[in-house]
Amino acid sequence: MVGLRDPAGFTEQVAMLPIPLLDVVSLFDGDHAIDEIRDIVAARHGGGLSAADVVAVAERLDEAGFLDSPRFAERRRRIEAEFAARPDRPAAHAGGAYAGEAEALREQIAGFFSDADGPGTAPDSLAAARGSDLRSPEELAAARGSDLRSPEELAAARGFDLRSPEELAAARHFDLRSPQGATSVGRLRDSGIRGLLAPHIDFHRGGPVYAWAYKEILERCDADLFVVLGTCHAGMAEPFAATLKAFETPLGPVPADRDFLDALGRRYGHDLFASEGAHRIEHSIEFQAVMLRWALGDRPFTMVPLLASFLHEAVWTGQEAEADPRVPRFLAALAETLSTSGRRVCVVGGVDLAHVGPRFGDAEPNTPVFLAEVERADRAMLETITAGDAAAFFASVTADRDARRICGLSPIYSFLRALPGAQGRLIRYRQWPDPEGTVSFCAAAFS
Repeated sequence: MVGLRDPAGFTEQVAMLPIPLLDVVSLFDGDHAIDEIRDIVAARHGGGLSAADVVAVAERLDEAGFLDSPRFAERRRRIEAEFAARPDRPAAHAGGAYAGEAEALREQIAGFFSDADGPGTAPDSLAAARGSDLRSPEELAAARGSDLRSPEELAAARGFDLRSPEELAAARHFDLRSPQGATSVGRLRDSGIRGLLAPHIDFHRGGPVYAWAYKEILERCDADLFVVLGTCHAGMAEPFAATLKAFETPLGPVPADRDFLDALGRRYGHDLFASEGAHRIEHSIEFQAVMLRWALGDRPFTMVPLLASFLHEAVWTGQEAEADPRVPRFLAALAETLSTSGRRVCVVGGVDLAHVGPRFGDAEPNTPVFLAEVERADRAMLETITAGDAAAFFASVTADRDARRICGLSPIYSFLRALPGAQGRLIRYRQWPDPEGTVSFCAAAFS
């Protein structure tokens, strides 16, 4: 039996097909007439299949939303119109890929930290997520832009510079604005990391690696704007797709940054929202929104959600990474918008790495020896990533025509192009081992 499902989510049904029936369905390609399909299948498997049988199979698949037909076009139009009319982006995978209730989700994420493969407990983040704070009143006041002591006492006690906030900001390349536009000496500190690569595998498979990644956000990031690049698993007509919709999570919404997206769109000169519907059920950004909302608690922040899908096509056709003129135009616009935003920005890539095994198209089941080879190849590729070298990364993938099916190919490349000069540190690399289908993933921080 072979199961067919629609990764774009226009049908929730799964079609389970015996192999002979799969042979029939494989001929539903728009080039074969009903009688031709009957004759081809009869020649391969013997008689018994009538033209009426072929019609019945097609009708059932069409009714379920599996065929490209006028009925499907209407289904798609209706679903996309409903999504476009919403002010928010629902938490499509809550209650499935991760806990759907706030308290259960907090406990689930806490378990990622305390797992034997995790970084340990994160009490400060848990307190923030629950609306409390474990710091002293003085520390809390300083973190929120106020302090009970005089500025001189604060400077002496904490080693602050007594130059004006403007002079200090200029010397250290800080931005004085809070999310509300107010100046706050208490928030004058380097954001620590410029970028983060985190998994987008299901939480129950990759939880501890999520914890290692978002520990960096907890400890080393003061950003109030997160540009999140994610894989579009279902594919889309445009190489990049944004949305202005807030991402709902069980812990509260994550708002999109309209000002940044407006500026990006002006520089790009092309419709950022032409493929917005791809965000509807895509999980790669949703999972980052959940983790950001958890890690930052009630700290104000916004997100720029950007799906990417263009490099697999370049690999298959033997083209250069930026052969599509939309790609270099967008990447230049993104880099310029980042550099001129005046915000504390962190770029996040929601990415997985290799996908190997029969489930993903390989002929043989995965073995420990083969998975060790996958790890060696992955780690060699990760060296180009942590070096910040987008061209070398793409070359490493094209060298074997993407034999390992690097799921995060487009967003990783875009991530590296958005952060010129950034250097990374690999924090964790892991595989979810399965003879039928293994996925590898990582956590890496960039400064």
